[in-house]
Amino acid sequence: MSTQKKIKMLGVGEGTALFAGAVLGPGVLVLPALAAKAAGPASIVAWLVLLVFSVPVAATFAALGARHPDGGGVATFVTRAFGSRFAVPVGWWFYFAVPVGVLAGALVGGEYVAAALGAGPAAASGIAVAILAAAFGANYVGLRLSGRVQLAMVAVLAALLLVTVIAAAPSSRAEHFTPVAPHGWTAVGTAATVLFYAFSGWEAASHLSAEFRDPRRHLPVATALTLVLVSVLYLSLATVTVGVLGGEAATTPVPLSLLLETAFGAAGRTVTAVAAVFLSFIAVNTYLAGGARLGAALGRDGGLPRVLAKGGTAGDVPRRSLTVQLVLCAIAVAVTAVLAIDLDGLMRITSVCLAAVSFAGMAAALRLLPPRSLIWYAALTGLAFTGLVLLFCGPLLLVPAGLGAGALLTVRSSPAVRRLTPRALR
Repeated sequence: MSTQKKIKMLGVGEGTALFAGAVLGPGVLVLPALAAKAAGPASIVAWLVLLVFSVPVAATFAALGARHPDGGGVATFVTRAFGSRFAVPVGWWFYFAVPVGVLAGALVGGEYVAAALGAGPAAASGIAVAILAAAFGANYVGLRLSGRVQLAMVAVLAALLLVTVIAAAPSSRAEHFTPVAPHGWTAVGTAATVLFYAFSGWEAASHLSAEFRDPRRHLPVATALTLVLVSVLYLSLATVTVGVLGGEAATTPVPLSLLLETAFGAAGRTVTAVAAVFLSFIAVNTYLAGGARLGAALGRDGGLPRVLAKGGTAGDVPRRSLTVQLVLCAIAVAVTAVLAIDLDGLMRITSVCLAAVSFAGMAAALRLLPPRSLIWYAALTGLAFTGLVLLFCGPLLLVPAGLGAGALLTVRSSPAVRRLTPRALR
């Protein structure tokens, strides 16, 4: 087998499945309810705003990935723009957010299955651990297998969600949309901070740019297809959730189950449980793939111990970095259980870290993309948008601040990092 065939694995189909898995994922199962709890019917405005502004963010990441394909993702872009002293904190924000984010995603699936079985929180946690174990196993096997499996999963699940929306929509009631903003319009910004979890998959996807056969051609197409898919699914599902469930949308942990019951009767819970497992697995699998490759890239560049660099070549499996993610995930499970952190808290912690990553990526794009071009203005728009999301995160900004401080201490003690400058990489 030639080297070219060995290291180039993803085409448009598999790439779209992986991207959709990162952006769609389990957020479609729970975020409409969390957003409705924060802002009521006005949460639909938050969805719409995030969808509109995800276009320049996604387009910018696609342009950067096509020009600079590398497993380091945003950290690589920041290195090329500003040097590794600034890139290491960015890498840490993503790398250490992944265990929290995948735990949140797995718990979503666990809660839906537990609800279908009439079981309690312990069963939900056990199912979440099983989803995590399956995703880690798929990543240890390698990206080619998981990409093909996810292509089929995304197609089936997208069809299921569209059918659910179409079947449940006639049960919508106009009075469920009033009052529009029961908690005030500033609550839209609060809702947007948790909803950013649903749109933060572009950072994860950027770490997979080097896995495409032809990043310059395939990556932008996969990004565009994913944007269309998630826009239709998210906005329609958010609207139908409020219209059909009304106030109950803000109190139920399993809104999709209720929609499916409305559309198909009691069998809806079983269907939802199966969908929840698949959606959770897809998202967890994609984030672990991106996180493991980032860890290998950081090990290569000195941002993490060099021993993690093994397996970081495109097409290889970075098992050492993946093992570190496994350990961090186990720690996250234990801490969540001891401190009784709920799903909303896990998603907000993940969102603030990934919003910080997006902000850094947009800033790097302003240095790396052609000045005053259309894509440059898209990056500028994305920078302003992600900066606004960060402002609404409030005290949670302490999380990326703490990780950034730890990363900067690593930078000071690592000669390898100091040698990597923007000039050296161009």
